[in-house]
Amino acid sequence: MSLGHRRSARGGFSLLEVAVATAIVGIALAALLVAVASNTQVNEAGRRLTHAIFLAQEIREWTLALPFSDPDVWDANNPPGPDGTDPHVFVDDLDDLMDVTYAPPRDGQGQAIDHMAGWSQAISMTWRDPNDLSIPITPGSSDVIYVQVNIAYKDQPVLGTGWLVTRRENP
Repeated sequence: MSLGHRRSARGGFSLLEVAVATAIVGIALAALLVAVASNTQVNEAGRRLTHAIFLAQEIREWTLALPFSDPDVWDANNPPGPDGTDPHVFVDDLDDLMDVTYAPPRDGQGQAIDHMAGWSQAISMTWRDPNDLSIPITPGSSDVIYVQVNIAYKDQPVLGTGWLVTRRENP
């Protein structure tokens, strides 16, 4: 047999070579699908976190705009907490948001954000010792309140954050 004849007999791929190539391509495609699925999950988590931060900022804006104490002299002796009924639509001072959950969530003026169904904002407050802000004290006994807001989507926690609000001097 001549050298040219041997080459023509070996002209194609063997079954083993085809199987190995198919396996490599299959593994690469599987890895690509896992990467795409992972990317989709990361994007969804980022989107939810962005919405949660927005909703927390809306509550922060609202709490900073509200008077520290009840402006209604008839309610001046009421204990800290919401005035009125659930879902606490009447909010005229900061402590009216104490232990309140809004679903649908509220914006910076207290208006419902109806297009954000499934989201909720749970607000809690603790009065703090002005000399040591880590110490919670009796509600209503300080000029410093720590506002905690927990944002959830479909009852799954997404974000928890808080800030201090202090009584402002009248100008």
